[in-house]
Amino acid sequence: MATNPAKTDGTENSWAAQARPLAGRHAVVTGASRGIGWAIADYLAGMGADLTLMARDAGRLDARREDLAARHGISARAEAADITDADSVAAAFAACAAWSPVSILINNAGAAGSAPFLKTDADLLDRMLAVNLTGTFVCTQQVLPGMIESGWGRVVNVASTAGLTGYRYVSAYCAAKHAVVGMTRSLALEVAGKGVTVNAVCPGYTETDLVGDAVANIVAKTGKSEEEAKATLAAGNPQGRLVQPEEVAAAVGWLCLPESAAVTGQAVAVAGGEVM
Repeated sequence: MATNPAKTDGTENSWAAQARPLAGRHAVVTGASRGIGWAIADYLAGMGADLTLMARDAGRLDARREDLAARHGISARAEAADITDADSVAAAFAACAAWSPVSILINNAGAAGSAPFLKTDADLLDRMLAVNLTGTFVCTQQVLPGMIESGWGRVVNVASTAGLTGYRYVSAYCAAKHAVVGMTRSLALEVAGKGVTVNAVCPGYTETDLVGDAVANIVAKTGKSEEEAKATLAAGNPQGRLVQPEEVAAAVGWLCLPESAAVTGQAVAVAGGEVM
């Protein structure tokens, strides 16, 4: 966070504003019940944003909501939604807008499926596109008109290094994440003069449940130990480790700052130098 921010929205440049630079902003985080999404929600709440947490698991979301409100002193809501269901998305965002205009959207919900290319069927491809690409598309369409009308907005799409390079056995996932990066760049140009920025954050292998599934798959198929499987995934990172969810959250938080207004259309790799 900048130590001497120059506010671009006319708010007073005070120590309080520096400590909680997103106070008064309403942020929606999809896939917020665990992993990177939860880390992002926690980070934004620490920056003063009011939060709507969105995911399919209503019970877990409500517990997360209570935790955020108690620890950070912010207002928080939980909206159960399936981002692959357009009607579910529309209902959830209508409830969000009725509570408070949405000025920050973090499209984090996603899924990864793996198979050799010749064993990748249409169902797997469709599922990867529906969750990673179409879900991001429909959520963004819900909030963009309000952001444009208010003249301020931040959209951050959590893509992946798989959106910047290729990996074996995940061609459908790579295709979907490359499409997310392309959509990010295109939309950023459309709204560049409207006070809205659109960026992507592209984590490498991050220590979450999703990577835990990949580790389990490696163990099952190769007979390696869990630690050996983790080391296999971490080997592509020049720092020799898995990325932590909090590191991804910090990058997202920076992109949401008022002072980051000149940063748009970017795909920021959080991967220890794996992709440059």
